[in-house]
Amino acid sequence: MSTTQADNEVVLGGCAPTPLASYLKALGVMRLLAEQKPEWEVRGAWRAEHFVLKSFAFADEEDAREKVSEFFLREYSPTAMVAPWNGGSGFYPKDTKVGIEPIIQGRSDRFSTYRDVIGFCQSLVEDQRLKESPKGDDKSRFLTAARSRGPETLLDWMDAAILLAGEDPKYPPLLGTGGNDGRLDFTNNFMQRLGQIIDPEGGEPTDPAAMWLPAALFGDSSTGMENAAVGQFNPGDAGGANAGTGFESGSLINPWDFVLVLEGALFFAATATRRLESTEPGTLAYPFTVHASAAGSGAVGSGDEGQARAEIWLPLWNGFSSASEVKNLLAEGRATLNRRSVRDGLGFARAVAGLGVDRGISHFQRYAFLMRAGKAYFATPLSRFRVSANPDVELINELEKGQFLDRLRRFARGDHAPASVVSLNRQLEDALFELTQRADSRTLQKVLSSLGALSTTLARSRAAREFVVPPVPALSEQWALKADDGSPEYRIAVALAGLGGKHFPMRPYMVPVRREKYGWSWHEESRSAVWGEGGFAD
Repeated sequence: MSTTQADNEVVLGGCAPTPLASYLKALGVMRLLAEQKPEWEVRGAWRAEHFVLKSFAFADEEDAREKVSEFFLREYSPTAMVAPWNGGSGFYPKDTKVGIEPIIQGRSDRFSTYRDVIGFCQSLVEDQRLKESPKGDDKSRFLTAARSRGPETLLDWMDAAILLAGEDPKYPPLLGTGGNDGRLDFTNNFMQRLGQIIDPEGGEPTDPAAMWLPAALFGDSSTGMENAAVGQFNPGDAGGANAGTGFESGSLINPWDFVLVLEGALFFAATATRRLESTEPGTLAYPFTVHASAAGSGAVGSGDEGQARAEIWLPLWNGFSSASEVKNLLAEGRATLNRRSVRDGLGFARAVAGLGVDRGISHFQRYAFLMRAGKAYFATPLSRFRVSANPDVELINELEKGQFLDRLRRFARGDHAPASVVSLNRQLEDALFELTQRADSRTLQKVLSSLGALSTTLARSRAAREFVVPPVPALSEQWALKADDGSPEYRIAVALAGLGGKHFPMRPYMVPVRREKYGWSWHEESRSAVWGEGGFAD
């Protein structure tokens, strides 16, 4: 604890930016205190890798720990999360009832809203005469009925887990496929974990709950973890080979962790957006979420991109903000680049570097939902992205001439791209990702070297030309000026590039291209491309 910390602040040592479970826990604590203890006027910020709460209701750190702990042990009313549209949710004969039955039969006021929502869902299942979870059109009808007739407390959860736009439902990646990941139903497990910390009959905390809570909130040491599934939120606790002492370990979790993770996920809600040029009914828009990209991280291979669910960039802010401000930030979390929605991690990095610090965000923690254990997905931390104004990132826009970047990316991710193009495209994207963070001469030279290697490789690839990947577009003199490190090698390169001037440029002697009105194009009949690979002197 820093000696400069204000008396009305408390550090949540159990809530860090990584893994994803710890990040969501922080949001869960903040949301619940804001909604159920509004008189505290709680605010939160990220400081030194932990989440910090601030409230005038806290006299000092010890007082804050006591008040927050007392709230969760004796006052916290769980959000009603159910998924009767999923198998294993507890609503069908073959489902386990360990979690749902105690809540239904209990009499605690802390679960009164939960019982009402479960009762509504049971009636809906009976009305539609379902003996098992609905599929296809039946599932769409069930979801529409639940969304239109359900109580508001159910709709908060549904908005985070499902988007009803068009004929088929869409599923935001943060909550799997509508609140489950494979055979693991999040809501059923949520109810089971609640039963381990709160008695549904009398509402009192269970004996281990007080022991587990300081570990979940404040990072204190604890024993007696439960053997239960954690899902995609914390890969390190998922168990398996080399996950503990011995050859293999089970999944050991703190029940409070799983509960607060799902409570935090409700901060995220999907919305249907429609682009002006699109005739589609709607597309899924989820806060700070794009297609997964291998660029800028050693944790993702090019082969992972096709199997990944998505990539999510979670904001870290160091100024104290209220829950409503954070909710608005996430609701506005649509990144655009050159007036278009960004589609992948590299595009998001470019958009953030151009935006700078307009929203008070200091960093983004980047995650990808990757298929790792069989067909299970893990939220894998990729990298930390520092937010700072970088106007030089606009140099990348020049590579979009003739759709060069888009066409190259699509070709490199296709089935017919040679391994050399795949490798060089990855090197280029990594260099461009680095350029979004720092535009020094070394980084720009790395980009230029990748482009030079790609230029000669594409020239030899008939498949690339058939896919209509254009030559590397002409770049402005700003690239040459900003990449200048003063070295003799660089001066020689610039001198060679300038031979012949505008009328007899050097490029056609190196690759088979010709100048067109709007740039360069491939020239199959070229007789000028006589420079080959090898030592410079040769």
